[in-house]
Amino acid sequence: MKLIKIMLPVIALLAVGTGCANKNDVKVAEQYNNKESLDEENRILYEACTNRNIATSCNNLGYAYDMGQSVKQDYSKAIIYYEKACSLSDYFGCYNLGNLYNNGRGVKKDYSKANIYYEKACNLNNDIGCFNVGVSYNLGEGVKKDYSKANIYYKKACDLNNEQGCLILGNSYYTGEGVKQDYKKAYAYYEKACDLDNGSGCFSLGNLYHNGNGVKQDYSKAMIYYEKACNLNYGGGCFNLGLSYYKGRGVKQDYGLAKIYFEKACNLDVGLGCSNLGFLYAEGKGVRQDISKAVQYCEKGCSLKEGFACNNLGELYEDGIGIKNKTTAKENYGKACDLGDQQGCDNYRKLNEQGY
Repeated sequence: MKLIKIMLPVIALLAVGTGCANKNDVKVAEQYNNKESLDEENRILYEACTNRNIATSCNNLGYAYDMGQSVKQDYSKAIIYYEKACSLSDYFGCYNLGNLYNNGRGVKKDYSKANIYYEKACNLNNDIGCFNVGVSYNLGEGVKKDYSKANIYYKKACDLNNEQGCLILGNSYYTGEGVKQDYKKAYAYYEKACDLDNGSGCFSLGNLYHNGNGVKQDYSKAMIYYEKACNLNYGGGCFNLGLSYYKGRGVKQDYGLAKIYFEKACNLDVGLGCSNLGFLYAEGKGVRQDISKAVQYCEKGCSLKEGFACNNLGELYEDGIGIKNKTTAKENYGKACDLGDQQGCDNYRKLNEQGY
């Protein structure tokens, strides 16, 4: 799974508060001396930020400049207001500053500075700040790569109910990356991620039950979690449900239900789901046989870089009813082979030896 930071700018709910002026007020006041007109909402934010040191108002005004919301987009002004919010212990301000440095918006990209602000946000109990520091240690961005430290921050994120933090920590315990491998702890963190409606967490729980890792093997329980994952639009859950119904594993065999779940997986861009859906149409299992639809779904699976789908597409062109074209078959076998499908390599070699 590709690991990325969460970098959506955040606007805060306004809170009422008072405070004394500090050195950041001078910068804010100087920034406003250009007499730029603000709409009523942003003028209120400005007054609350500069005159009363309401941190959320500073952050939200920074957000307005960051996103160009009712004002001309201006990252340099966004930085000023985010800095003041952060100095007033507003974790949204710190987190948003981290995003600017991480992405190089209005400033030179600087992962080290981004991590400083993400860590400030984390220390103020911002779950996303903690998660992003964890990703930095995982990827070695602005810090020395250190899986153990990454897991410390993932745990803090998870403790703050960050679903991604729970999921990645579960993965760490499953693989033993930066921690001692422990399927039971992996289960606990996957379960929390699933309870927080993370589809991948539910899918991973299903896999633990399917494979009997840390729990007694139980295909029926695996199905429960695959179904929850699928209902959360996690395509892997839909695919595994389809496969379970196709094979009759943990449920009564039902090609019709297999078709439904393979189709949903395909619609969620799971290449194997498209390939298996194509197979059902080619064989007439659970659906009326339809070679054109079989080709359609295998083509989509192949376009999603699924080698198995490319190989199946090649077989349809080599042996299919009314669409035989061994040159096209060979092209698709070649794609399958390039994607690591050995059957595709074998089929390509066979047609190549035949002179196609």
